[in-house]
Amino acid sequence: MSLSLYDCSIPVFIHSLSNLNDLLEAAAQYGAEHGIEDEVLTGARLFPNMLPLTKQVQIACDIAKRGSARMAGIEPQTDEDTETTFDQLKARIDKTKQFLASIQAEAINGTEDNSITMQAGPNVYTFTTRDYLNSWALPNLYFHVTTTYNILRHNGVVVGKGDFLGAGAFKSTPVS
Repeated sequence: MSLSLYDCSIPVFIHSLSNLNDLLEAAAQYGAEHGIEDEVLTGARLFPNMLPLTKQVQIACDIAKRGSARMAGIEPQTDEDTETTFDQLKARIDKTKQFLASIQAEAINGTEDNSITMQAGPNVYTFTTRDYLNSWALPNLYFHVTTTYNILRHNGVVVGKGDFLGAGAFKSTPVS
């Protein structure tokens, strides 16, 4: 059985966003246990010129929804970027996952060699769909989920590599 473009995108986006949701749940629990308001952690940064945790989560969601929409040739949903609490951020993740789940495999499979042109800041990039997924969408998603993880760890939230990878990463098949 071959691995399709859909298999390499939508389930991976959903898995990463589910793990991100779990990281935020751990942070909310940590904050509650230590008397820390959500906004203290959601506004945290690793360095003054870096974006705060809220923006890392928003961008992770945007990468997944815009990326899948570009690959499927559809318009993505839009969000206002007004989240400040863990519950609001988790609701955004849920909304994004629902959008991703609505995209059918047939909309993405077969588009590997299509052209995607997008603007990022002042730059315009053109990719094949395959290269867009592998060189832009997935690395950016992982970057922002990782940065969220690092902000939380930096602020004392007890999470580890297993939380970043998620439970599904540890399923194994016996070797004969």
